[in-house]
This record gives sequence, structure tokens and C-alpha cells, in this order.
Amino acid sequence: MSILRHRKGTENKKTEPEYEEFKEKKSNGSLRKRRGRWSCVDGCCWFVGCICCIWWLLLFLYNAMPASFPQYVTEAITGPLPDPPGVKLAKEGLRAKHPVVFVPGIVTGGLELWEGHQCAEGLFRKRLWGGTFGELYKRPLCWVEHMSLDNETGLDPSGIRIRPVSGLVAADYFAPGYFVWAVLIANLARIGYEEKNMYMAAYDWRISFQNTEVRDQTLSRIKSNIELMVASSGGKKVVIIPHSMGVLYFLHFMKWVEAPAPMGGGGGSDWCAKHLKAVMNIGGPFLGVPKAVSGLFSAEAKDIAAARSMAPSFLENEMFNFQTLQHVMRMTRTWDSTMSMIPKRWGHNLGWTGLVP
Repeated sequence: MSILRHRKGTENKKTEPEYEEFKEKKSNGSLRKRRGRWSCVDGCCWFVGCICCIWWLLLFLYNAMPASFPQYVTEAITGPLPDPPGVKLAKEGLRAKHPVVFVPGIVTGGLELWEGHQCAEGLFRKRLWGGTFGELYKRPLCWVEHMSLDNETGLDPSGIRIRPVSGLVAADYFAPGYFVWAVLIANLARIGYEEKNMYMAAYDWRISFQNTEVRDQTLSRIKSNIELMVASSGGKKVVIIPHSMGVLYFLHFMKWVEAPAPMGGGGGSDWCAKHLKAVMNIGGPFLGVPKAVSGLFSAEAKDIAAARSMAPSFLENEMFNFQTLQHVMRMTRTWDSTMSMIPKRWGHNLGWTGLVP
């Protein structure tokens, strides 16, 4: 027995270095195998991780930096920035005098939901047009259904109520970072203007001009607000600043307000002379807009053409049930306001006297 134990112990002593060597070779081999198994998934994970870390760092630096830092960098590169127009006017001693009314154009005014179908649950008084357009990406077909009008009446479909946003926020920004009236409002505020002597004549730009009065009494509201602003400012007349289709809309208002009731506002032939100081049109399409025709026939526009060039045939892929242009055409063809933008002949434009352009 002692001989067997001695032999067994001897064998263990002899095999122990070999076992350690074998163990080391095995570990080295497994490491090589691990290094050799680096896959695309590992690379993608590292890449995404690096991007997230860099994005988090940039976001942290952006929120941590002083508010004046971007202006400091800009001035260091280009020199001192000129004063905004409102600051220049304030330095010259100019102050607010005449009340101001803004009339937004087509697509620039916000629209919010007041009543909708089941698919629009939770969107009460949320913007369906303007702002972030989040619902367009979350539920596009539901969005198209609610933004469309009834083909026969030109008004809201049954069970749907979409109304224009009220106040200056209706058209100060079209989307985050995309201002419409915000800069003008800010500059007017520097010389003393505020919400009591500035008014945004928001309206539902999808429906026909006369239907804004039929459904929402928008023309009557504009008339009443202008009269109130004149009375509260000591008799100072109002300055009107319409933009784009808002120019045509306010032309329609001036015809309507002086026309006799019930088709008109019944203000009399001298109403505009008594209440309006000036009308400063911005980009008024008096003779119409050619792209309104292409929009009606094919929903073609600059933004859609750019998206189509980046993803050819993707937006119309029936497999994924996108068919984006078909939905856009179906929606925009229900908007009666598009007809007011159709190009007009010069003689016809001069001879236009009706209430509806």
C-alpha cells in the first residue's frame, strides 16, 4: 500500500507542472477565441454607447453654460451685434400708440381639438396643427381624418370639432424654433405694446372665408375686438398687419363689415375709415399662388418633393400601408381655403366685388 501511495504521489508531483501548463495554454486559447469572436453587434453597441455619452455630455454643457455664452461667442467672431429694431425705436423715444391687429396666413395658425372620434382619445384641447406635430407621427390616419373637412358642407365632419387657438400664441411660432409673429411681437413689446393693444385675429384657415363667420363668428369677433381696441385706446385707430392668405382674408373682412346684414356685418360704408389707420400687407397673394394648383392636383410641394427624393417610393409603399401622398391629397382637397389661392386674371381681380373671393 505504501508503494502504491508513493507511486500515486509521484505521479501527482510529475503531472502538476504539466497540468498548470495545460491550464495556462487553455486560458490563453480561450482569450484568443474571445478576441476572435468580436462581432458587429459588439461594434454597434460600442458605437451607440459612445454616441449616447457624447450626446449626454453636449446636452449637459448646453444646459450648464451661461445664457449669454452663445452671444459672447458670436460677438467674438463677428463683432458687436446691432440692436434689435425694438431697442432702436425705444432709444429714439418712440412708444406704443395705435393698437395692432395681426392676421395670420394659411397653415401658420394653430388648430386644437375640442371633440373627436375614439382614435383621438386624450387629445382634448391639444394642438393637431402647429407645435410639435407629435400626433402626426403617432397616429397619422387618425390625424388625417380629423384634419379633413366634410366634402359637401365644407365644415367639420360629424363628431369632430377643431377650432383655432386663441391669443397671441395662436401664430407666434409655427413649430419649435420656427417663428412666425414672435419676433415682431417681441420688438413691439420693447416700445410698450402688450396684449391689451395687440390682437391676433386667428381663424380656421382650412374653411372658406364666409364659413369662418357661419361656424365660428370669426368676422364678427374681429369687428368687435377692433371696435373695443379703438374705444379703449382713446379713439386711436387700429393698424392691421396681415400676412399671406391673411391679406385676402382681411380684404374679405373689409367687404363683409361694410355690407348690410345678414350677409354682412352691417357696419356701414364708413366703418373702415372710422376704425382703421393703415393696412400693412406682408406677402399678399393678390393674384393667387401657382403652387396651389399643383397642390390640388398632386399634393406636390417643396417639402414633399424633398422627402420623396430622399426616400423614393418609400412614402407610397403599399406593403407598409403608408401611401402618404394619397392621404395628403385626400385631406387638402377638402380645404375650401385652397380655392382662394388659385391664380386669378388681372382684370378679374380688379373687378372682384363679391363677398367670397
